[in-house]
Amino acid sequence: MSTTSRTIALRSRVAAVGAVAVAGALVLTGCGDQTKKSSGGADSAPLHDMLPKDLATKGVIKVGSDIAYAPVEFTDKSGRTAGVDPDIAAALGKQLGVKFQFNNGSFDTLVTGLRAKRYNLIMSAMTDTKDRQNGVEGGKKVGQGVDFVDYYSAGVSIYTQKGKTEGINGWSDLCGKTIVVERGTVSEDLSKAEAKKCPAGKTVKIESFDTDQQAEVRLRSGGADAGSADSPVASYAVKTSGGGKDFQLVGKTVQAAPYGIAVTKGDTKLAKALQAAVNAIITNGEYQKILQKWGAQDGAITASTINGGS
Repeated sequence: MSTTSRTIALRSRVAAVGAVAVAGALVLTGCGDQTKKSSGGADSAPLHDMLPKDLATKGVIKVGSDIAYAPVEFTDKSGRTAGVDPDIAAALGKQLGVKFQFNNGSFDTLVTGLRAKRYNLIMSAMTDTKDRQNGVEGGKKVGQGVDFVDYYSAGVSIYTQKGKTEGINGWSDLCGKTIVVERGTVSEDLSKAEAKKCPAGKTVKIESFDTDQQAEVRLRSGGADAGSADSPVASYAVKTSGGGKDFQLVGKTVQAAPYGIAVTKGDTKLAKALQAAVNAIITNGEYQKILQKWGAQDGAITASTINGGS
């Protein structure tokens, strides 16, 4: 997670959180099997020379990510980082001749970590928006902004307990209801925007959590009427939670927008290297295989752009 389909406000998600405190979990991913290193090194990587010299020399790209957003990135039962982003990162690593090293952190702090050079980039289901590009949050300039290399497209969905929709079939039905969301996401922004439209005494009660997993637990326990998350995340929760018996999607997916790999503003060389690598795995078919593996093929793009969000 503001317009990322995790959020428009610098989703970026904010405040270090215990549930995500696998911080430091550095994960070297290989597509599908994280015990393996990316195949090939600089010698076999066709795009290695496109990287900035310091990264090419180090052979490691440090990735900031909130690893609690299945199926995009999450910790699996074995304790390893898994999902769409780690697998795509591993595929990019093969093209660039480097390893992508995932570092866990709360969503809201990732951009700050990038500015502080704790990470070389952010890969965390972050929606590419003009506000983020320009460092604007809540209508105010809060920083330099970032550049995005777009690699996926996602919208925002609403889901409820299965069989208990409470008459909710879209955002306009939320007045007088309670919705759970991840803090700093587009879902939170949309909820706040909807609350302003409600009549007096019948607003939307918004409960924001540090992670989407915490929001799901709250809804599952009956503590809210609905939840909202990016479309692949909501769909995954509906499909997997309780063996598919806990939740159901309601209404239509809204605000389709690109996910972007965020890099420091003006880091053109790294951005162009990543864009070339994304386009390479789209062309060779590896990208499509990864999305199909995670049931996320509906968000596939045909070519990567830089700062394509609106």
